[in-house]
Amino acid sequence: PSTGYFVEPTLLTGVPADAEILRTEIFGPVAPVVVWENEDQLIEWINDTEYGLAAYVYAGRLQDALRIAERTDAGMVGINRGIVSDPSAPFGGTKQSGLGREGARVGLHEFQETQYFSVGD
Repeated sequence: PSTGYFVEPTLLTGVPADAEILRTEIFGPVAPVVVWENEDQLIEWINDTEYGLAAYVYAGRLQDALRIAERTDAGMVGINRGIVSDPSAPFGGTKQSGLGREGARVGLHEFQETQYFSVGD
């Protein structure tokens, strides 16, 4: 469009591990791709940010993607898909991306009051 703030979906390849774009929450259609050889180093790169709303892992083998996802410090992790939002799933992040969850059964806890009874003999 000739006016507005439209950004076309962009795929960034050859992104170095120290690139600022890997440490910033990007609310736009931008996908930086990082190629890695050492999984421990990859996990350091993934978690080296003050944010943690969502992360995405694409892998040929599901067990590899699940292993990486379990070590990822993000509230939501998409595995071999580009969408993590779903009405039946809890929505929320970690670190500076927020605490707590909205939606799904887990999100109901935010609207409940817990009462504890401690009864003696």
